[in-house]
Amino acid sequence: MNLALRFTEEVRRKVDPLWRKEHNHPFVQGIGDGTLAVDKFQYYLKQDFVFLIGFSRAIAIAIAKANNLDDMSWFSRLLNETLNTEMDLHFSYCQEFGLSEEQIAQTVPSPTTEAYINHLLQVANNGTTLETAVAILPCSWGYSEIGKKLEAQGLPTEAPLYSRWIEMYSSPDFEELAKDLRNFIDREHDKLPEDGRMKLVNIFFKSSEYEYRFWDAAFRMECWQD
Repeated sequence: MNLALRFTEEVRRKVDPLWRKEHNHPFVQGIGDGTLAVDKFQYYLKQDFVFLIGFSRAIAIAIAKANNLDDMSWFSRLLNETLNTEMDLHFSYCQEFGLSEEQIAQTVPSPTTEAYINHLLQVANNGTTLETAVAILPCSWGYSEIGKKLEAQGLPTEAPLYSRWIEMYSSPDFEELAKDLRNFIDREHDKLPEDGRMKLVNIFFKSSEYEYRFWDAAFRMECWQD
């Protein structure tokens, strides 16, 4: 491993081909240029609602396992941002797309959503706060990267709801959460023996793969009969 780079920088470089594939996926690009079919975005909103519940459960477990009050406080902030800010956005979007709270609540997780949640919860239940942080990093960091990249391309003014999505995930506040998560991981990673560090690499790669599959499942509107 290149000692000039911090852990998160190094693993980000290693997984770059997969993240580029994610950035260029037609679902992501469809948000960026405003051409994504509405029914695909509705599907995504419902599945992401289910996913965020599982994501929040993993963070809650990380809070309980944290080694000190400062880390507990920071992960509590992340949990609040997820459960409230992101959830509020989802409910707002759902209403504007004609989806009721009842419809959202009745969403059945797709095979990919269920598998991704199970991965996060397995890491959280069986591992450390650090391992959980690494498991959720590709989502937090990845959305920030996608938001900033799409914003740089120019907002789709003819699709204001997609513009709002891009504005949220390209915001400095959301980017700061990802940076803080990376700082925690880099700090704690340096205390580990080599075998512990390799375990983190594997967790990061697996979560990155699920991130790509989540976008692809939304584009295909995956269901259990697929």
